[in-house]
Amino acid sequence: MSTAPEMDISLEQVRRSFGATRALRGVSLAVGRGEVYGLVGPDGAGKTTAIRLMAGLLRPDEGRVRMLGEDPAHPRTRVREGLGLVPQRNTLYGDLSVDENLHFFARLFGLSREDFTARRERLLDITRLGRFTGRRADALSGGMYKKLALACALLHRPRVLLLDEPTNGVDPVSRRELWELLYTLVHEGMTLVVSTPYMDEAARCHRVGLLYAGELIAEGGPRELARQHGVAASNFEAVFLALVERHTGGRAA
Repeated sequence: MSTAPEMDISLEQVRRSFGATRALRGVSLAVGRGEVYGLVGPDGAGKTTAIRLMAGLLRPDEGRVRMLGEDPAHPRTRVREGLGLVPQRNTLYGDLSVDENLHFFARLFGLSREDFTARRERLLDITRLGRFTGRRADALSGGMYKKLALACALLHRPRVLLLDEPTNGVDPVSRRELWELLYTLVHEGMTLVVSTPYMDEAARCHRVGLLYAGELIAEGGPRELARQHGVAASNFEAVFLALVERHTGGRAA
């Protein structure tokens, strides 16, 4: 008898507004252990709001959010011990070197010297930043900066990693390398939620949730959604546009 996969993250009928702007309108989704889940949609779709709710940085106006079985926004939650977060921007200290940023975040996470030394070597190896430990963060290329931000978020060995548009402003080669790195983490058992406006990146995820104007208009595996709409899986943009047109009755801009 098969058993249902264990869910690391769930949103149940979540609504969140900022003044008159309704960022999320009754969104429900769940992310299983060891899954790569893509939050896909254009700017303003609600992707960043969903990520911030999962991380406990925001509370929902209505509905329920669970991360690793707990309310991530509760003041006594222990979720943060198992959670890594890479926001869109301003995640590092630009005037600190690669090594100094790693040391700083290790202290925030309370890592012992032994744990930090082991994690530092491992992360510098997989991110290929070992030759640049003395370089200031603000002197790194876009791709190297994102790799360092990722390394800092991974120092405490989180079980779940949230990434808000991690490849935004990154060149194509660095985008490919970042995704190779992400899949290394998944093979080691980590759960990933990645928000992205890039439809080619949606095809890299196990499952995707398509957000449009704060609503989850479709969810499923990329190939499954493509097959349902008679579109090649490699052309996921056509899938998204077809779903938006159906959802809006052809009124989308």
